[in-house]
Amino acid sequence: MKFLRVGSAGLERPAVLDARGVAYDLAPLTADIDGAFLAGGGVARVRAALAEGVLPVVDITGQRLGAPVTRPGKVVCIGLNYADHAAETATEPPAEPVVFMKASNTVVGPDDVVLVPRGSVKTDYEIELVVVIGRTARYLDSPDDADTVIAGYAIADDVTERAFQHERGGQWDKGKSCETFNPLGPWLVTPDEVGDPRELGMRLRVNGELRQDGHTKNMIFGVHHVVWYLSQFMVLEPGDVINTGTPAGVAFGANDFPYLRAGDVVEVEIDGLGRQRHVLGQA
Repeated sequence: MKFLRVGSAGLERPAVLDARGVAYDLAPLTADIDGAFLAGGGVARVRAALAEGVLPVVDITGQRLGAPVTRPGKVVCIGLNYADHAAETATEPPAEPVVFMKASNTVVGPDDVVLVPRGSVKTDYEIELVVVIGRTARYLDSPDDADTVIAGYAIADDVTERAFQHERGGQWDKGKSCETFNPLGPWLVTPDEVGDPRELGMRLRVNGELRQDGHTKNMIFGVHHVVWYLSQFMVLEPGDVINTGTPAGVAFGANDFPYLRAGDVVEVEIDGLGRQRHVLGQA
């Protein structure tokens, strides 16, 4: 199933797409797609309702999509998790996952305007596979246990201001937490539809030019390892978002790609997870 939230910002309503791409209103079952819904058996209830044919069809044509989950409690990110990206930034592949955070209010809809911060000179893009947590994860015994706590997968563009990140006194969070810097969606796709999360192609274009053409098989630390690893250091809660890293091709890398400017159009897609298209504006 593919969960989504439809409507103007702050007034989104929950919906689900079935295997044929037909959208159904979830208002009879839940007010929103959030941690309580994910942890409280909401996915199973929706699956049963679809099988029974009791949900009303809804037309979402031309409507804005919000992030497929409401504002998460936290957005946890993994840096340098693709060998080719580590190489392009002249960094040794890490021995353990590199962990940093983004402010939860960076999450916006997949096609919303992304704002270039005031004073920015190096706003960059990063296509990322996202894991959304569906059950509390605390000290998981092994990566094999990660499947029991993953609600689904989505796309994020981990937008980053590199000068803020590297040239303003340290701490990556400064360059990662500017407003609108984590467009998420269009959908939250359940694991049964995704299959093996290490078998997904991923592509990002700027103004129609292919910048990133990667594959999740090139992750240094796979999705299940990342979830297990994070659970040793923090409690992961339902609705939390994990950005799992980006492949090569960023503007900060060893290439001649320019940084983003207001007016640029960024298109992001991952196999089976849909597509984003956001325009850059000026804060």
